[in-house]
Amino acid sequence: MDQCAILIFAKAPYPGSVKTRLIPALGEDEATRLYTRLLARLVDWTCNQTPFATELWVTSGRDHPLWRQLEAEYDLPIYLQQGDDLGARMGFAAKTALTRHRHVALLGVDCPALTARHIHQTFLWLDNGEDAVLGPAEDGGYVLLGLNNYHKDLFQGHHWGGGDVAASTRAALAGLGWHWRELPQLWDLDRPQDLERLQLGYPEICRS
Repeated sequence: MDQCAILIFAKAPYPGSVKTRLIPALGEDEATRLYTRLLARLVDWTCNQTPFATELWVTSGRDHPLWRQLEAEYDLPIYLQQGDDLGARMGFAAKTALTRHRHVALLGVDCPALTARHIHQTFLWLDNGEDAVLGPAEDGGYVLLGLNNYHKDLFQGHHWGGGDVAASTRAALAGLGWHWRELPQLWDLDRPQDLERLQLGYPEICRS
């Protein structure tokens, strides 16, 4: 069993299906290209700047050209998400991956501010006995969830996509009697007003 694994959750980047809240500002094609750059950048640094295993958990089948490209370039294992909502899909992935790994960290694609340092800190805390690590987002969600164990309460009964997911996850952790640590609050790239922040801090991602 490998010690640690990063689980990246990604949607197949078809126009109109990703970064939908940015489409009014960017258009479908550019929003799709932006999502693809965010994902490729995330995979590159998790694979090249950390010693941990990386798994890509995807929607809409395994035959998208980007999946084949990433699989070949990084020798990246790709798994299909399973479940009726985001919580069910994350829960399935966490439960499955924890049969292969001692610690897992679940990530989305939308947080350019997340770095290898945050991942190292997450796994250090988990290895030192924390039950979980939460990476809260400025919008009330979270950008990372690190776990040593699976429990369904972490993935059920939450308003996914709402502004209280971090708070309801904290309540679930407390209800389980688990001890957890939290990373510094980070920001997600979700809204048109976030694009200026992206341009200022990460101009390379903005380039087509």
